[in-house]
Amino acid sequence: MDHARVARDVLTYVGGADNITAAAHCATRLRLVLADMDKVDQAALDKDPDLKGTFIAGGMFQIIVGPGDVDQVFAHMVRSGGVKEVSKDEAKEQAAKGGNVFSRFIKMVADIFVPVLPALIAGGLMMALNNVLTADFFTSSAYITNDNPQGMYSLVDRWTWLTDYAALVNMISAAAFSFLPILIGFSAAKRFGGNVYLGAAIGGAMVSSDLLNAWNTGAALVGESTVEYWHLFGMEVAKIGYQAQVIPTLAVTFVMCVIEKRLHTWLSGTADFLLTPLFTMLVTGFLAFIIIGPITRQLAQWLTDGIAWSYDNLSLFGGLLFGLVYSPIVVTGLHQSFPAIEIPLITQGVGDFIFPIASMANVAQGAVALAVFFKTQDAKMKGLAGAGGASAVFGITEPAIFGVNLRLRWPFFIGMGAAAIGSALVSIFDVRGQALGAAGFVGFVSIRPQDIATYLILELIVFALAFAAAFVYGSTRGAASLGGDVVTDEDEKALEAAAVTAHESHAVELPAEAATDYTVTAPIAGRAIALAEVEDPTFSSGLLGPGLAVDPAEGPVVSPVDGEVLVAFPTAHAYGIRSASGIELLIHVGMDTVQLDGKHFTARVRAGDTIRRGQPLVDVDWAAVKAAGYQTVTPVVVSNATAFGGLADEHTGEVQRGDAFYSVVPAPVQV
Repeated sequence: MDHARVARDVLTYVGGADNITAAAHCATRLRLVLADMDKVDQAALDKDPDLKGTFIAGGMFQIIVGPGDVDQVFAHMVRSGGVKEVSKDEAKEQAAKGGNVFSRFIKMVADIFVPVLPALIAGGLMMALNNVLTADFFTSSAYITNDNPQGMYSLVDRWTWLTDYAALVNMISAAAFSFLPILIGFSAAKRFGGNVYLGAAIGGAMVSSDLLNAWNTGAALVGESTVEYWHLFGMEVAKIGYQAQVIPTLAVTFVMCVIEKRLHTWLSGTADFLLTPLFTMLVTGFLAFIIIGPITRQLAQWLTDGIAWSYDNLSLFGGLLFGLVYSPIVVTGLHQSFPAIEIPLITQGVGDFIFPIASMANVAQGAVALAVFFKTQDAKMKGLAGAGGASAVFGITEPAIFGVNLRLRWPFFIGMGAAAIGSALVSIFDVRGQALGAAGFVGFVSIRPQDIATYLILELIVFALAFAAAFVYGSTRGAASLGGDVVTDEDEKALEAAAVTAHESHAVELPAEAATDYTVTAPIAGRAIALAEVEDPTFSSGLLGPGLAVDPAEGPVVSPVDGEVLVAFPTAHAYGIRSASGIELLIHVGMDTVQLDGKHFTARVRAGDTIRRGQPLVDVDWAAVKAAGYQTVTPVVVSNATAFGGLADEHTGEVQRGDAFYSVVPAPVQV
């Protein structure tokens, strides 16, 4: 490959260096953050025989070049093309800054919820099953009573042996939603760079059984139950949980991660291991229940009061506005406060206006997800859209919203528009609920009898409108996002693995001169130091062999020789390499980093691979390793030194990858 030519052509095809706001690379791909995607000449990139494909992921335009070549192409782009080089994580951060604040917030929430989706989808579908089993769909004179003059009955009423089965399904289905803060705490901590188990623990505290269940706060506010209080620092703090609430958990977990990472920089060793979790949980716990929780709960109360006022005073426009913002409210989790308004409306005989509007929004979000199901060719997206859409039309929208609609964005906005129109009609026809229930198609059992027919007609109108609009948009302007625009980390790894496989399908040939080459080049950019300066006595004493170490500055760890990978540890922190001339090297990335269990390391080779000098062995997030309390000094030692005559030409001081490091002296010929 003519690396300089490929670098020049890539720069030309992506609109020049001025169109690249940040650039990085991994083992096989160029990762470019572009200012204007319209300047990309996709056809030219696809025709280039040295490029193996392109895709968009995480806001970055990624070009598959191949292992052993991508770093050299990238070096030409930086050196000759004036491209701004950043680390892979910095490129991700730069890409995440694209768009407005609302878009970035939506992307962050979607990223956090993607790993949680299987639990939400399972719970949503089981809730839908429970609704079918327990909803009063049928009428019979055998069931007419004073409390049930219409003789309505459910499948559970008809076949009583289903009662316990339905109860068990309902209990299991509610788990993911009742303990949602635990799942969010785990996932959000991972997204924010904190300890995922601390995130789960703080989420567990927010739904502790010592707190009043958040779903019962409506009853408490109307006097049907009581709220207990803590007395802390002269303040009364309500003991209320955060079941199914998103924004408070996100805020608490973010603060927890900030505190944890700051403590990691202040403490080290045993003190860090013992005290960082303790202080992190203590401080975060107090902030969660004294400041963050009460503030978000007050925001929720103001929100519900404002909604009630707008609906009562703005008529048609009040319904339209409420329907427009209902789905975004679900994203925040603040809709859990609505029972505080609904219960008084029901008990006073006024009728609940929130329930039918929630039903319009839920059906609209389900309809657009189902439109995505019919339009997308991506198997993973199709599965999410089908299951999430089916769940949403029966009243559980989180799988559809977080798994599909927010990730693609345009379905979410189309759903908001259709919900607004349906909610305006709800206001015009004054459709009201008489009980709480599942806000979807089966929700008609909770509607006033005189409004049931109108309710069902409006649901069908909203479904048809949302589905048709999303289907048409998905066939035109939204079509691109149904393919390569939604690429998960797993998809990226699969693409990269495919590129590596394609590259390795051609046998790597080492140059003939490699058999007599006894030079070892620097595997990392940084400061080369003598082994005696390494704090680990196993290396500094030379027990593992002579060599040098590097205090790394940035970038991946690359092979210092042409040869073969003998050992690649599963934790990706250490590699054994035999050069074509017989030198056996041990490269140990950092000190005690085996304890990270592979976190912050991305291996690029495996045992048995034939490698060229300069080919990446492992990508390392050096800053994260340091933040976790580990030293990053990396020894490179000759483990079979007794077969040779020692080292020569040792170079210490500042080095770049590929610079002269040291030479191994061949063993004297025995006469």
